[in-house]
Amino acid sequence: MTYQLALQQLTDSALPTGAFAHSLGFETYIERGLVRDEASFGVWLGAFISQQLTYSDALAIRFHYEGVAVGELDALLTAQLLPRQVREASTKMGNRLLEIGSEIFPSPALAEYRELVASGHAAGHQPLAFAVIARSLDVPLPEVLVAYLFATVTSLTQNAVRAIPLGQNAGQRLLRKAADDVAAAAVRAGHLTPDDFGAVSPGLEISQMRHERQRARMFMS
Repeated sequence: MTYQLALQQLTDSALPTGAFAHSLGFETYIERGLVRDEASFGVWLGAFISQQLTYSDALAIRFHYEGVAVGELDALLTAQLLPRQVREASTKMGNRLLEIGSEIFPSPALAEYRELVASGHAAGHQPLAFAVIARSLDVPLPEVLVAYLFATVTSLTQNAVRAIPLGQNAGQRLLRKAADDVAAAAVRAGHLTPDDFGAVSPGLEISQMRHERQRARMFMS
């Protein structure tokens, strides 16, 4: 039971990683009028969970648990995150998580990853920082995947509540519906192969690239 409180702290929306500043592409859909209410954001969120979160973040976490070197996974994440803003978002939040984790959940594995980042041999991506911390705390992989995915979904939903805007109750309804997608994504990630890594819908990536040149925006990505 020891790791459960630590996992709650790591996934708390109050953890100061800067997630409140990123839409990871949905703001482009708002600007185009494609995401405009609870239902349309729910469609976008479901696609984001089943695509980018499953084939990128979740798969990186699983591979780390299976023993793939964190430096190798870091390089793969950097290569497959094509939109610059999303790549930078991952490393900004990841470096912040490495800093926080080193203070509250220090471990040799975390120190090694942080040293790779400090020496310029790794970028420091958020899902890998999360995975390294969680693995050092002996959190089982299924719980890590669900916790990480749902924490990401929670942050995005909170940001959508502000940006669209939506009511607070609408946000909670969206989270309840997204829980099933998160559970399915965690299971799916367990059956994917290395060849599947980074297989993200081009539509999501194009929207994330367009955000960089959007006329007006609330978020960094």
